[in-house]
Amino acid sequence: MNEQTQKYWQAYCQKNNLDPKTEADAFQFGYDADALGQLIVDGIKTATCSGKVFYDLEKEPLPQAGTYDVVLNSKDEPMCIIQVTDVTVMPFNEVPESFARAEGEGDLSYDYWYQGHVDFFTEACKEAGVPFTLEMPVVCERFHVVDVYNG
Repeated sequence: MNEQTQKYWQAYCQKNNLDPKTEADAFQFGYDADALGQLIVDGIKTATCSGKVFYDLEKEPLPQAGTYDVVLNSKDEPMCIIQVTDVTVMPFNEVPESFARAEGEGDLSYDYWYQGHVDFFTEACKEAGVPFTLEMPVVCERFHVVDVYNG
């Protein structure tokens, strides 16, 4: 976490009476950090999913409900803070339409979500040297914005 983001996170903790040692991850969302971050700030994007295999390969713990993340733009500047509200692991081909719509991208249709994610996961799995299947477990996170960065 860079200094600007760390200061933002610490100010949020202080303002909301959170333990200053509370941890938060800071990262850019997906293929277009600025556009996706703005969808989050605007409350349109309230969900995201990733392949469980990538957590396994990196030996990273799965996200947990109640945790916080700082959403960064393409310049690694903070845009907002989100809190994870729900995490569910399910096969890719069982992700419901309501979740796809909550991802807030494109025309909000299941077809748009499905094709975009098939393309994304096919390429990401290929790069990681693992096969993509429609039954691949995905980590589905729901979240809400708790603070928008004002500089």
